[in-house]
Amino acid sequence: MFPRLELDPAREVPLYRQLFEQIRVAIEDGRLAPGGRLPATRQLAEELGLNRATVIAAYDLLEAAGLISRHVGRGSYVAAAPVRSLDWSALLRRFETHSTPPAPWSPAEDAISFATSRPSRELFPMEDFRRTVEEVIDSAEAADLLQLGSPSGLGALRRYLLERAQREGLARPGDDVIITSGCQQALDLLGRVLISPGDAVAVEDPVYPGIRFSLERAGARLLGVPVETEGVDPEHLERLLREEHPKALILTPNFQNPTGATMPLASRMAALQAARAARVVVIENDIYRELRYQGSPLPTLKQLDETGNVVELRSFSKVAFPGLRVGWVIGPKALVARMAEVKQWTDLHTDQLSQAVLLRFAESGRLERHLRRVRRAGAERLAAALEACSESLPSGTRFTRPHGGMSLWVELPAPLDAAELLAKSLREKISYLPGRYFAVSRSHTRSLRLSFAGVETEKIRRGISTLGRLFTEELERLREAAEEPAPALV
Repeated sequence: MFPRLELDPAREVPLYRQLFEQIRVAIEDGRLAPGGRLPATRQLAEELGLNRATVIAAYDLLEAAGLISRHVGRGSYVAAAPVRSLDWSALLRRFETHSTPPAPWSPAEDAISFATSRPSRELFPMEDFRRTVEEVIDSAEAADLLQLGSPSGLGALRRYLLERAQREGLARPGDDVIITSGCQQALDLLGRVLISPGDAVAVEDPVYPGIRFSLERAGARLLGVPVETEGVDPEHLERLLREEHPKALILTPNFQNPTGATMPLASRMAALQAARAARVVVIENDIYRELRYQGSPLPTLKQLDETGNVVELRSFSKVAFPGLRVGWVIGPKALVARMAEVKQWTDLHTDQLSQAVLLRFAESGRLERHLRRVRRAGAERLAAALEACSESLPSGTRFTRPHGGMSLWVELPAPLDAAELLAKSLREKISYLPGRYFAVSRSHTRSLRLSFAGVETEKIRRGISTLGRLFTEELERLREAAEEPAPALV
């Protein structure tokens, strides 16, 4: 017997969808038995007072779902074995993070995106890249590159990076190198081999979301260390390490993401001394070091370290081609060996062709030539961003003044909310990331990150000018609303 169907034309759900759902439920709960015949579309339409096309559309959905079979001249029948899909939402392991950045924005051609911290595609040296790829493919080792490789990375690239690190005073006698699929995999592997659920880890606040997410995924308890104009506060850091005894400390001493701040030499020394006293592993995220546009480079934490307790993360992503996903870790051999063991069971090894291409790109001198061009462009874009911020952002706004890197940090005057303002900015085809995506222990409600490296100077000026107008208009509106007298109570 065909079940009674009750459709509601007043609902927002189309009638054909309502009809599909009710028949589907009847099939799945057994009221419509396998092999049972369904009414003809014309007959059911007349019984329900529907247009026949509505019933046909519902039957189409039932057939597409594998719930019915239709035969010309014979009618429609419940499938012999109804297809029951798994409830994937219930099966999947849930993982909540307190602030997940939105999916990458794909802007229109005339849009301006300050949301992503990545190199400018216009600066990619495509001819040099093509020549490099050809040289690698034409080499005698090309066939071997297409085989499975070592989880530690391509041997020639590891030797090149380790020898360079030794010349720079980065690598200690007991250190080794492992190649990873970008810096993000390095963070993930370190979390897997170092962090147990419940372990405390000290991180910068605000912090790059990828660092926070990897640690949260490992079950770490995050301790935020405030980042000021010159990096983390050394006194706050020393007190936190002494009182909380975290398992590890992660720092980005050069052009920190998202603030662009750089730690002075004295702060670096103080951080190392505090970590040494607390017996804390220091993970140095140094992927922006090569992007200094003014001033002299400072020694890295690993160069200053005398204990062997510092692990350094580096990457080609910010200085060459982020799509090739090649990063590396310099650290104690025991740590690198354990990371390689875990890496083998996650992805076997990082793509060898990409490693060989980047090695050839570096050894040929093309990388250094490309870097000189990137630094010139970066300096121009940073200058344009700072000038536009000074001229356009509302009075009371504070922003960092980096000497390199890819981003700067803006703090708007109260009571502005950067997240609420984003919707208005997107309507103007301008995007940025609100500060809450970088928060650890502070909210950063009024803050936002502007990533300038991938944006042309004219667009930087135009985009920040538009943001300044939007922010100023909203600030004036809020202040006027606050000044309006309250209505009299009668």
